[in-house]
Amino acid sequence: MPTLFKGLRQERYAARTLESTGRGYEVMSYETILFFLLLFIVLLLGIILYQHVAFRVGMRARLREISGKLKEINDTGSDEKIFAFTDVPELMELMAQMNRLLEKHVKTEAERRRFEMASKKMLSNISHDIKTPMTVILGYLEILRMNGGDSDEMLAKTERKAKDVMELINQFFTLAKLEAGDMALEAASIDLCEVCRESILDFYELLTKEDFEVDIALPEAPAYVQGNREAVGRILSNLISNVIRYGAEGKYIGLSLRTDEKSVFLAVTDKGKGIDKTFADSVFERLFTMEDSRNRNIQGNGPGLAIARNLAVQLGGTLTLDSIPYEKTVFTLMLPKERNL
Repeated sequence: MPTLFKGLRQERYAARTLESTGRGYEVMSYETILFFLLLFIVLLLGIILYQHVAFRVGMRARLREISGKLKEINDTGSDEKIFAFTDVPELMELMAQMNRLLEKHVKTEAERRRFEMASKKMLSNISHDIKTPMTVILGYLEILRMNGGDSDEMLAKTERKAKDVMELINQFFTLAKLEAGDMALEAASIDLCEVCRESILDFYELLTKEDFEVDIALPEAPAYVQGNREAVGRILSNLISNVIRYGAEGKYIGLSLRTDEKSVFLAVTDKGKGIDKTFADSVFERLFTMEDSRNRNIQGNGPGLAIARNLAVQLGGTLTLDSIPYEKTVFTLMLPKERNL
């Protein structure tokens, strides 16, 4: 019996020992898991904090880079664009918007420079175009003062030159009003054929005196357009004057008219020196000089063609040029037909 009880006690002790050991293992496993979990959280927070700091540092570096580039562009006036290596969508959008703003600034600055150059050239042309006839007037007056004879003829020449100067000044004022949008044109239905006949009659005496061949090809039926009678007459007057001044070598002027469903086309033709294709659009600029195109002896053509095109555009039409030097030069005026037709 004692031996039996002794064996039972040993078994119970062993069982208790095993139970305690198991609990110890359970406790150690829980603590270990908790430790690693806390360690993981700390590491995760460290990574997040590092990324946050790195992002802020990187963002500041990119912003400094963009700011420096923008300052360089502003200081040098270059037309470069801003580029920075980044994958941040907001920063990429910011650079895109800034580049659009820079493009607009470059275009505005280019327009300003062109306008400044054009203004200087216009002043030079105005000075020349007015100075030349004024010099002639002063010369006539000096002859009158010195000789005292043939005063009627000298006075007539002086009067013509003075009128030329006044007409030139009026043309510049007209062009300035057109370009500023200060000249309102009331549209009405007009017969373009009738306006053409009236215009050519106004110049008929001069054309005959200069031995021009006048070729008029206008239809018998009216050609109604939506326009302004005075403005259309001014366009034709300027085009015919241009032929007399710069296409006189060909001794030819032609007027022809054709129509389509929506428009009427009037062509004014001469057979003078013509205009090189390089200057086809430039002749309509207010500052264009004829010395490089039709007549090298004439320094400026005045604002006549610029006025003509501006008037055509305001009437809803166009004025174009097609020229083959020494063969044919054609100015074509297009105006919309009367709306009710």
